[in-house]
Amino acid sequence: MTKYKKIAATAVLAAMTSLNALPQAAEAATLLDLLRGGPGKSSQRSGTGTSTILDPQARGGLEMGDPEPLPKVAGPRYYTYKAEATRPIAIKAPNTPVAADVNAASPALAGDQPQVRRFLAETGVRAPDEIAAAVEAYFKDNKPLIWVTEAGITERARQAMQGLAQASEAGLAPEDYAVALPAEAADPSDPDKLFRDLARFEVALSAKLLTYATDTARGRVDPNKISGYHDFKRKAVNLKPVLNMLRLSPDVAAYLRSRDPDNAQFQAMKAELGRLRAADSQAGARVEIAPGTLLKPGQSNPELANILAAIGTEGSEALKTTHAAVLSAYGGAPEYTPELVAVVESFQKERGLKPDGVVGRATIRALTGHSNAEKIDKLVIAMEQLRWLPDDLGQRYVFINQPAFTAYYFNEGREQLAMRVVVGSKSNQTYFFQDQIETVEFNPYWGVPKSIIVNEMLPKLRADPSYLDRLGYEVSYGGRKVSSGEIDWNSTHSVDVRQPPGSDNALGELKILFPNSHSIYMHDTPSKSFFQRDMRALSHGCVRLAEPRVMAAAVMGTTTAEIAKQIASGQNRAVQVPQKIPVYVSYFTAWPNKDGGVDYFDDVYGRDDSTRKAFKAISDARAPRS
Repeated sequence: MTKYKKIAATAVLAAMTSLNALPQAAEAATLLDLLRGGPGKSSQRSGTGTSTILDPQARGGLEMGDPEPLPKVAGPRYYTYKAEATRPIAIKAPNTPVAADVNAASPALAGDQPQVRRFLAETGVRAPDEIAAAVEAYFKDNKPLIWVTEAGITERARQAMQGLAQASEAGLAPEDYAVALPAEAADPSDPDKLFRDLARFEVALSAKLLTYATDTARGRVDPNKISGYHDFKRKAVNLKPVLNMLRLSPDVAAYLRSRDPDNAQFQAMKAELGRLRAADSQAGARVEIAPGTLLKPGQSNPELANILAAIGTEGSEALKTTHAAVLSAYGGAPEYTPELVAVVESFQKERGLKPDGVVGRATIRALTGHSNAEKIDKLVIAMEQLRWLPDDLGQRYVFINQPAFTAYYFNEGREQLAMRVVVGSKSNQTYFFQDQIETVEFNPYWGVPKSIIVNEMLPKLRADPSYLDRLGYEVSYGGRKVSSGEIDWNSTHSVDVRQPPGSDNALGELKILFPNSHSIYMHDTPSKSFFQRDMRALSHGCVRLAEPRVMAAAVMGTTTAEIAKQIASGQNRAVQVPQKIPVYVSYFTAWPNKDGGVDYFDDVYGRDDSTRKAFKAISDARAPRS
């Protein structure tokens, strides 16, 4: 078998596994093939297996017989956000009479205004292509002007501007939709200036209203331009009827509000945003707990009074009702009694923390909370991100919120279960995307990802080629199993590696698959202690479930007892779910809870900051040009 020493191994893909529903070990395709939708859908496949060739520059000094330098497989990167390009709105001068379909009962409507209309072709207003095209389409049909008469702006225009000025209520930026008012009177030195200004206002306001309609439907930001960790198909927005609807609407501002998302999650965040903005600035009302405080059951600490005061501020109404007798009887003593421990444990459980009654850094962070300004910022970003998702998440779905380190299962529109999860570390971040759950695989093989082998295993293999053999991993080349000790790991290889099912398997008892190009799925893990931590960004990118059997039973529409039988068989078996279920692998630092409130979380990957920078880039691009 020494011929394998001439075959290199720095480029390694995930090994072969199966999603066949029959009770047999699968050998037909690689894990990455299957996650991308099945055999034959990966451009990397060949007749002898799956391989990835490293960049030629990574070959190092092979020609001189030197070992190849240790390569690295890098993850996606964050981008410098660039706003959408714009173009001039090109409106042709009319050569036919203007349509006379003006509603006489609505004096705010403007009819044929020839003095203004003759300048529509030279306004110089710019907009992204789809906005410009929609404005052009409206005026191409010679419809009446909407926002101006030859004497000035209409009442309808004032309604529109008032509606745009209220954009912040929907989590948008009013300055993005600001339009300069035209001159109020004619200039004797330039008789046409007023009409030019009015024409520009007509076109500019039309473009801003269409921009609002687009933004509130799908968000200001194209998420795929934030980072490689964002993966969304951007929504299409039908702008064709919008200007005509604005022309005919009896209440322009109300029509704009009607275009905002109306799902329960958005409405809860919108209400919370309004509440926070209406609240007094309460400087000094925010409870402070001394830095470094650590309080365990049975101890005494003068900070206990502040801790309980913070629970009174940050705890839910349900919690305060349940523990009302204890909280009202507390007189400020420093002794941390069992009754008070129970109050803290309830708060910790409510916030997804380990309910051990120990008041440490994570609990203090939850107790002191985020400032109103921080919460508002998180809400605005969350409302933006929600627009990237479908308008209706569905009646039955799985929702994974990475900053909350929690996975939820919804049925009939209601949350039926929530469990702790471990998500990707900061250097191995979990993506933000949506997909559909298709398969549950029992007693799975683990196809070791290329990134793990190259970044983590390869250094050990160069020092000890039999490393994988001793761990019980299977190594194959060209469809044939070989010993890892027979491979020359100092050269360039195309090798498949997988870990067989067993108690030490990295995927545990089962995995839940939703085919995607990022090789992300939910799975069990033998590392159960990780779920006891409050900060659980610890994996290589996949989502580890604290209660995998419970989640599998939910998506399979069966019982945990039936799931246990499948696992007890010991067979590697993949079973399709009875009905595909949407899964949202999401990233929200503000999200509504089942009790109607909104919970806030730390920005574990710093993605909110990237979205904030995107907002600024867009607002800068939309600012009026001098």
